[in-house]
Amino acid sequence: QVQLVESGGGLVQPGGSLRLSCAASGFRLGYSAIAWFHEAPGKEREGVSCISSGDGSAYYADSVKGRFTISRDTTKRTVYLQIDTPKPEDTGIYYCAAQRGLDLRFQVIAPCGRVWDYDSWGQGTQVTVSS
Repeated sequence: QVQLVESGGGLVQPGGSLRLSCAASGFRLGYSAIAWFHEAPGKEREGVSCISSGDGSAYYADSVKGRFTISRDTTKRTVYLQIDTPKPEDTGIYYCAAQRGLDLRFQVIAPCGRVWDYDSWGQGTQVTVSS
């Protein structure tokens, strides 16, 4: 049974830093795409950072490039999202998602794909960026 459990959310000041974690179980982490989606208040869920299946390349939405870093520790079966210099618009719920065999190399409009490309989701963790 696939399970994704996010943690690490909270209140962070603009310009600070925060690291989110996604503990994964029930599937082969290296054979699946893993993504972090951000759902801002009143907006659609958007993929912001992801790791593709296959070659494990990382991709980022333009809005977070240079500020967010995704990484994967297959030994610990955990995926991380390092958030540096957060902005108020980064506030929202962050979800971890996984999809076996999803190759993100050919995505054009959305680097991490869309919500419907992923079958497995965590429960989300709230991040609030405020001074």
